[in-house]
Amino acid sequence: MYADIVIEGGGVKAIGLIGAIYEAEKRGYEWKRLAGTSAGAIIASFLAAGYTSEELKKIMMEMDYKKFIRKKGILHVPFIGPMTNLLRYSGIYSGDALEEWIREKLLAKGVRVFKDLEKPVYIIASDITNGTLLKLPDDLIQFGIEPSTFEIAKAVRMSTSLPFFFQPVRLKTNDGNKKGYHYIVDGGILSNFPVWIFDSEFYPKWPTFGFRLVSEKTGKPHMIKGPFSLGYALITTMMDAHDMLHLKEQDFVRTIMVNTLGTKTTEFDISKEQREKLYISGVNSAKKFFNQWNFVKYVSIYRSKKSQA
Repeated sequence: MYADIVIEGGGVKAIGLIGAIYEAEKRGYEWKRLAGTSAGAIIASFLAAGYTSEELKKIMMEMDYKKFIRKKGILHVPFIGPMTNLLRYSGIYSGDALEEWIREKLLAKGVRVFKDLEKPVYIIASDITNGTLLKLPDDLIQFGIEPSTFEIAKAVRMSTSLPFFFQPVRLKTNDGNKKGYHYIVDGGILSNFPVWIFDSEFYPKWPTFGFRLVSEKTGKPHMIKGPFSLGYALITTMMDAHDMLHLKEQDFVRTIMVNTLGTKTTEFDISKEQREKLYISGVNSAKKFFNQWNFVKYVSIYRSKKSQA
């Protein structure tokens, strides 16, 4: 059975999404087109490169998340270090370690650039210079970059560059007499859950499934204690509220909602026990969804029958 897959971002919580994807693969689904934002972009690119959900579970269970936020140089100085990096580089951590890790994992499957993939994957990022959503690699053309030869690891790093936490990626542009850089950050700023990305006016041949994280704390007030908690509240509000505003009933009925069990996006010291609980939460959420899913019924209610793809 074929399906398209759209995967939400969520930092360390993403192992719950892998559990849900495992259940889908166990039931015979094969991914035709993939898309993801932030941590979802990592999962989507790895699946497109040939990894199975079982392989991804092993990777995420053994991963040392803290290696992506190693303190170097001035970062060892409390408060002053992070503030210095924020002022100089617009982010506390560089993101280099994360990009290199993604590159290493992709190369293990013989994949480096987008043309190495046998199936399309779309990485969602945000161009905060122009205030526009980027669907990578296609939108790289506007920067004078050939999409097919662009490194996937770099595109995924763009999508995972959580503002203020990771430093933005700069893309050089030369528009006539205008020379400078575009700053690219986490796609979740504009769409953390682009479940619409594969939709068209045509009658779908197969479903698009969304894999999304939900928390019991969603909708509860943030505790603002200073500039860092204010920044975190600002970012999470933008990432959560934007997509919730635009999600329609037809999107909810095709989305597997995975409970995050109270885990925070940047909980880099997450224990293996909590990772296993998140994974099981994903498996159980997918079981509940697929036990009632009916593609024919979905199409008859929500999708047009006027034309065939």
